[in-house]
Amino acid sequence: MSIDLAPVRSARRLLIEAELEPVQGKRFQPTGFPDLGPATFQAGDTACLLLESAQSMANRLEETIWDTGSNSLKNNFEGLSYIRVNDTEGAFLTSSTLEAHRLNSVYIEKCEGDFFTKEISSAIGVDKKQPVDRTKFVNALFKYDINSLLHGVFLESLDGRLRIPRSLSAFIEADSVTSVASGGVKNDRVQASKEDGKASKDGFGNVPFHREEFTAETITAYFNVDIQQIRSYGLDDDATELLISLALFKIRALLDGDLRLRTACDLQLKEKQVVAKRPDRFVLPSLDQIADALTLAIKKCVSKMVASTVVYKK
Repeated sequence: MSIDLAPVRSARRLLIEAELEPVQGKRFQPTGFPDLGPATFQAGDTACLLLESAQSMANRLEETIWDTGSNSLKNNFEGLSYIRVNDTEGAFLTSSTLEAHRLNSVYIEKCEGDFFTKEISSAIGVDKKQPVDRTKFVNALFKYDINSLLHGVFLESLDGRLRIPRSLSAFIEADSVTSVASGGVKNDRVQASKEDGKASKDGFGNVPFHREEFTAETITAYFNVDIQQIRSYGLDDDATELLISLALFKIRALLDGDLRLRTACDLQLKEKQVVAKRPDRFVLPSLDQIADALTLAIKKCVSKMVASTVVYKK
Protein backbone atom coordinates (compact mmCIF):
# COMPACT_ATOMS: atom_id res chain seq x y z
CA MET A 1 0.00 0.00 0.00
CA SER A 2 1.47 3.34 -1.06
CA ILE A 3 1.42 6.46 1.05
CA ASP A 4 1.56 10.03 -0.16
CA LEU A 5 4.87 11.52 0.99
CA ALA A 6 4.67 14.57 -1.29
CA PRO A 7 3.79 16.97 1.59
CA VAL A 8 6.77 15.70 3.59
CA ARG A 9 9.27 15.64 0.73
CA SER A 10 8.64 19.31 -0.02
CA ALA A 11 8.79 20.45 3.63
CA ARG A 12 11.86 21.65 5.50
CA ARG A 13 10.90 19.86 8.70
CA LEU A 14 8.42 17.25 9.83
CA LEU A 15 7.35 18.26 13.34
CA ILE A 16 5.11 15.92 15.36
CA GLU A 17 3.72 16.47 18.85
CA ALA A 18 1.91 13.39 20.18
CA GLU A 19 0.06 13.62 23.49
CA LEU A 20 0.61 10.69 25.85
CA GLU A 21 -0.96 9.49 29.09
CA PRO A 22 -0.16 6.84 31.71
CA VAL A 23 -1.64 3.43 30.89
CA GLN A 24 -2.92 3.24 34.47
CA GLY A 25 -3.39 5.86 37.15
CA LYS A 26 -1.91 9.33 36.99
CA ARG A 27 1.63 8.92 38.32
CA PHE A 28 4.76 8.23 36.30
CA GLN A 29 8.42 7.71 37.07
CA PRO A 30 10.72 10.33 35.48
CA THR A 31 14.12 9.79 33.97
CA GLY A 32 16.92 10.60 36.39
CA PHE A 33 20.48 11.80 36.01
CA PRO A 34 23.46 11.22 38.34
CA ASP A 35 23.86 14.07 40.84
CA LEU A 36 20.80 15.82 39.35
CA GLY A 37 17.80 13.61 39.93
CA PRO A 38 14.64 14.39 37.92
CA ALA A 39 15.18 16.98 35.17
CA THR A 40 12.65 19.59 36.28
CA PHE A 41 12.62 23.12 34.86
CA GLN A 42 10.48 26.24 34.63
CA ALA A 43 8.98 27.52 31.38
CA GLY A 44 7.55 30.88 32.40
CA ASP A 45 5.09 30.10 35.17
CA THR A 46 4.80 26.43 34.20
CA ALA A 47 6.60 23.67 36.08
CA CYS A 48 7.97 21.21 33.50
CA LEU A 49 9.86 17.95 33.43
CA LEU A 50 12.09 16.28 30.85
CA LEU A 51 10.57 12.82 30.85
CA GLU A 52 12.86 11.24 28.24
CA SER A 53 16.02 12.72 26.73
CA ALA A 54 17.00 12.96 23.06
CA GLN A 55 19.78 10.43 23.65
CA SER A 56 17.44 7.86 25.17
CA MET A 57 14.78 8.41 22.50
CA ALA A 58 17.38 7.83 19.77
CA ASN A 59 18.13 4.44 21.31
CA ARG A 60 14.44 3.59 21.54
CA LEU A 61 13.83 4.61 17.93
CA GLU A 62 16.69 2.43 16.73
CA GLU A 63 15.36 -0.53 18.68
CA THR A 64 12.06 -0.44 16.76
CA ILE A 65 13.70 -2.31 13.86
CA TRP A 66 15.82 -4.69 15.97
CA ASP A 67 14.86 -8.23 17.01
CA THR A 68 16.49 -8.94 20.38
CA GLY A 69 15.51 -12.61 20.16
CA SER A 70 17.48 -13.31 16.99
CA ASN A 71 20.04 -10.50 17.43
CA SER A 72 19.37 -9.19 13.94
CA LEU A 73 17.18 -6.76 12.07
CA LYS A 74 13.51 -7.71 12.08
CA ASN A 75 12.41 -9.63 8.99
CA ASN A 76 10.74 -6.62 7.36
CA PHE A 77 14.06 -4.76 7.36
CA GLU A 78 16.34 -7.34 5.80
CA GLY A 79 18.30 -5.57 3.10
CA LEU A 80 19.04 -2.46 5.16
CA SER A 81 22.73 -1.81 5.67
CA TYR A 82 24.23 -2.35 9.10
CA ILE A 83 27.26 -4.01 10.66
CA ARG A 84 27.00 -7.11 12.84
CA VAL A 85 29.86 -7.79 15.24
CA ASN A 86 30.63 -11.36 16.32
CA ASP A 87 33.18 -12.61 18.82
CA THR A 88 35.99 -14.95 17.80
CA GLU A 89 33.70 -17.95 18.47
CA GLY A 90 31.14 -16.66 15.99
CA ALA A 91 28.60 -15.61 18.61
CA PHE A 92 26.79 -12.28 18.34
CA LEU A 93 28.44 -9.47 20.30
CA THR A 94 26.85 -6.21 19.15
CA SER A 95 25.93 -4.24 16.03
CA SER A 96 26.09 -0.74 14.61
CA THR A 97 22.32 -0.51 15.24
CA LEU A 98 22.83 -0.98 18.98
CA GLU A 99 26.10 0.83 19.56
CA ALA A 100 26.10 4.35 20.99
CA HIS A 101 28.60 5.54 18.35
CA ARG A 102 27.11 3.35 15.62
CA LEU A 103 29.66 2.93 12.82
CA ASN A 104 32.39 4.44 15.01
CA SER A 105 31.95 1.76 17.68
CA VAL A 106 35.23 0.55 19.17
CA TYR A 107 34.07 -3.02 18.45
CA ILE A 108 33.90 -2.20 14.74
CA GLU A 109 37.03 -0.06 14.72
CA LYS A 110 39.07 -2.84 16.33
CA CYS A 111 37.63 -5.74 14.33
CA GLU A 112 39.84 -8.30 12.65
CA GLY A 113 41.19 -7.43 9.23
CA ASP A 114 41.08 -4.01 7.63
CA PHE A 115 37.33 -3.53 7.33
CA PHE A 116 37.16 -0.25 9.24
CA THR A 117 40.57 1.27 8.62
CA LYS A 118 40.73 0.39 4.93
CA GLU A 119 37.40 -0.67 3.40
CA ILE A 120 35.21 1.96 5.04
CA SER A 121 37.98 4.56 4.98
CA SER A 122 38.47 3.94 1.27
CA ALA A 123 34.74 4.13 0.56
CA ILE A 124 34.61 7.51 2.31
CA GLY A 125 37.79 8.67 0.60
CA VAL A 126 39.53 9.78 3.77
CA ASP A 127 42.31 12.24 2.97
CA LYS A 128 43.21 14.60 5.80
CA LYS A 129 45.02 16.89 3.36
CA GLN A 130 41.92 17.46 1.25
CA PRO A 131 38.38 18.70 1.99
CA VAL A 132 35.89 15.97 2.88
CA ASP A 133 34.09 14.62 -0.18
CA ARG A 134 30.60 14.79 1.30
CA THR A 135 29.04 12.82 -1.55
CA LYS A 136 31.37 9.88 -1.02
CA PHE A 137 30.93 10.15 2.76
CA VAL A 138 27.12 10.05 2.58
CA ASN A 139 27.08 7.24 0.04
CA ALA A 140 29.45 5.20 2.19
CA LEU A 141 27.16 5.64 5.20
CA PHE A 142 24.14 4.64 3.10
CA LYS A 143 26.00 1.56 1.90
CA TYR A 144 27.36 0.34 5.26
CA ASP A 145 25.04 1.78 7.94
CA ILE A 146 21.96 3.63 6.74
CA ASN A 147 20.81 4.42 10.31
CA SER A 148 23.79 6.74 10.71
CA LEU A 149 22.08 9.10 8.25
CA LEU A 150 19.06 9.31 10.57
CA HIS A 151 20.63 9.09 14.02
CA GLY A 152 23.96 10.75 13.32
CA VAL A 153 27.58 9.61 13.48
CA PHE A 154 30.99 11.05 14.26
CA LEU A 155 33.88 9.09 12.72
CA GLU A 156 36.54 10.91 14.71
CA SER A 157 38.83 7.86 14.73
CA LEU A 158 39.13 8.19 10.93
CA ASP A 159 38.89 11.96 10.54
CA GLY A 160 37.52 14.54 12.98
CA ARG A 161 35.64 16.24 10.15
CA LEU A 162 33.47 13.20 9.41
CA ARG A 163 30.35 14.18 11.28
CA ILE A 164 26.62 13.85 10.55
CA PRO A 165 24.13 15.34 13.06
CA ARG A 166 20.82 13.64 13.77
CA SER A 167 18.19 14.16 11.11
CA LEU A 168 15.65 12.35 13.32
CA SER A 169 15.44 13.50 16.92
CA ALA A 170 12.87 13.19 19.69
CA PHE A 171 12.22 13.85 23.37
CA ILE A 172 9.33 13.69 25.83
CA GLU A 173 8.31 16.53 28.16
CA ALA A 174 5.61 16.89 30.79
CA ASP A 175 3.93 20.21 31.65
CA SER A 176 2.33 21.49 34.86
CA VAL A 177 3.99 18.76 36.88
CA THR A 178 3.62 18.03 40.56
CA SER A 179 5.95 15.87 42.62
CA VAL A 180 4.47 12.82 44.34
CA ALA A 181 6.57 11.74 47.32
CA SER A 182 6.29 8.20 48.63
CA GLY A 183 8.54 5.50 49.96
CA GLY A 184 8.99 1.93 50.96
CA VAL A 185 11.29 -0.48 52.70
CA LYS A 186 13.49 -3.35 51.66
CA ASN A 187 12.62 -6.04 54.19
CA ASP A 188 15.14 -8.57 55.42
CA ARG A 189 13.04 -11.54 56.56
CA VAL A 190 16.05 -13.24 58.15
CA GLN A 191 17.78 -10.42 60.02
CA ALA A 192 15.78 -7.21 60.26
CA SER A 193 18.24 -5.30 62.43
CA LYS A 194 21.87 -4.54 61.73
CA GLU A 195 23.91 -6.77 64.02
CA ASP A 196 27.37 -8.29 64.24
CA GLY A 197 28.83 -5.67 61.93
CA LYS A 198 26.43 -6.59 59.13
CA ALA A 199 25.21 -3.34 57.56
CA SER A 200 22.81 -2.29 54.84
CA LYS A 201 25.71 -1.66 52.48
CA ASP A 202 26.35 -5.38 52.69
CA GLY A 203 22.72 -6.17 51.91
CA PHE A 204 21.59 -6.95 55.48
CA GLY A 205 18.76 -5.47 57.55
CA ASN A 206 15.59 -3.55 56.74
CA VAL A 207 16.36 -0.53 54.56
CA PRO A 208 13.75 2.25 54.15
CA PHE A 209 13.90 4.34 50.99
CA HIS A 210 12.15 7.37 49.51
CA ARG A 211 10.58 7.54 46.08
CA GLU A 212 9.62 10.51 43.90
CA GLU A 213 7.13 10.25 41.07
CA PHE A 214 5.18 12.93 39.19
CA THR A 215 1.79 13.79 37.81
CA ALA A 216 1.25 16.18 34.89
CA GLU A 217 -1.51 17.98 33.06
CA THR A 218 0.04 17.02 29.72
CA ILE A 219 2.74 14.64 28.52
CA THR A 220 3.98 15.22 24.98
CA ALA A 221 6.34 13.28 22.73
CA TYR A 222 8.10 15.57 20.27
CA PHE A 223 9.59 14.30 16.99
CA ASN A 224 11.64 16.33 14.53
CA VAL A 225 12.67 15.01 11.11
CA ASP A 226 15.00 17.41 9.32
CA ILE A 227 13.82 16.82 5.75
CA GLN A 228 16.08 19.59 4.47
CA GLN A 229 19.11 17.76 5.86
CA ILE A 230 17.99 14.49 4.27
CA ARG A 231 17.59 16.26 0.91
CA SER A 232 21.02 17.85 1.35
CA TYR A 233 22.63 14.38 1.29
CA GLY A 234 22.21 14.52 -2.49
CA LEU A 235 21.01 10.92 -2.73
CA ASP A 236 18.68 9.84 -5.52
CA ASP A 237 14.90 9.91 -5.11
CA ASP A 238 14.62 6.24 -4.12
CA ALA A 239 17.23 6.58 -1.36
CA THR A 240 15.64 9.79 -0.08
CA GLU A 241 12.24 8.09 -0.03
CA LEU A 242 13.73 5.19 1.93
CA LEU A 243 15.20 7.48 4.60
CA ILE A 244 11.94 9.39 5.05
CA SER A 245 9.88 6.19 5.17
CA LEU A 246 12.29 4.66 7.70
CA ALA A 247 12.01 7.74 9.92
CA LEU A 248 8.20 7.64 9.75
CA PHE A 249 8.16 3.94 10.59
CA LYS A 250 10.33 4.42 13.65
CA ILE A 251 8.12 7.21 14.97
CA ARG A 252 4.89 5.29 14.40
CA ALA A 253 6.32 2.03 15.76
CA LEU A 254 7.48 3.71 18.95
CA LEU A 255 4.16 5.47 19.50
CA ASP A 256 2.14 2.32 18.77
CA GLY A 257 4.46 -0.05 20.55
CA ASP A 258 6.40 -0.24 23.77
CA LEU A 259 6.24 3.07 25.61
CA ARG A 260 7.00 1.47 28.96
CA LEU A 261 10.02 3.65 29.51
CA ARG A 262 10.68 2.43 33.05
CA THR A 263 9.06 0.14 35.62
CA ALA A 264 6.62 2.83 36.72
CA CYS A 265 6.50 4.86 33.51
CA ASP A 266 4.12 3.08 31.16
CA LEU A 267 2.59 5.41 28.58
CA GLN A 268 0.23 5.29 25.61
CA LEU A 269 -1.13 7.59 22.93
CA LYS A 270 -4.20 9.59 23.96
CA GLU A 271 -5.40 9.76 20.35
CA LYS A 272 -4.51 7.16 17.73
CA GLN A 273 -4.50 9.71 14.92
CA VAL A 274 -1.28 11.72 14.97
CA VAL A 275 -1.36 15.02 13.06
CA ALA A 276 1.86 16.87 12.33
CA LYS A 277 2.43 20.50 13.25
CA ARG A 278 4.50 20.81 10.07
CA PRO A 279 3.68 20.29 7.30
CA ASP A 280 0.23 21.48 8.25
CA ARG A 281 -2.46 18.78 8.49
CA PHE A 282 -0.15 15.90 7.50
CA VAL A 283 -1.51 12.79 9.22
CA LEU A 284 1.02 10.15 10.23
CA PRO A 285 -0.07 6.97 8.38
CA SER A 286 -0.78 3.71 10.20
CA LEU A 287 2.09 1.35 10.97
CA ASP A 288 0.90 -1.15 8.37
CA GLN A 289 0.75 1.52 5.68
CA ILE A 290 4.25 2.76 6.43
CA ALA A 291 5.60 -0.81 6.66
CA ASP A 292 4.25 -1.63 3.19
CA ALA A 293 5.76 1.53 1.72
CA LEU A 294 9.04 0.85 3.49
CA THR A 295 9.24 -2.69 2.10
CA LEU A 296 8.95 -1.32 -1.43
CA ALA A 297 11.51 1.40 -0.71
CA ILE A 298 14.03 -1.16 0.59
CA LYS A 299 13.61 -3.31 -2.53
CA LYS A 300 14.39 -0.31 -4.75
CA CYS A 301 17.63 0.41 -2.86
CA VAL A 302 18.79 -3.05 -1.78
CA SER A 303 21.58 -3.15 -4.37
CA LYS A 304 23.12 -0.01 -2.86
CA MET A 305 23.39 -1.43 0.67
CA VAL A 306 25.32 -4.26 2.33
CA ALA A 307 24.86 -6.05 5.64
CA SER A 308 28.38 -6.77 6.87
CA THR A 309 29.67 -9.11 9.57
CA VAL A 310 32.96 -8.44 11.34
CA VAL A 311 34.83 -10.17 14.16
CA TYR A 312 35.97 -8.22 17.21
CA LYS A 313 39.50 -9.04 18.32
CA LYS A 314 40.15 -8.42 22.00
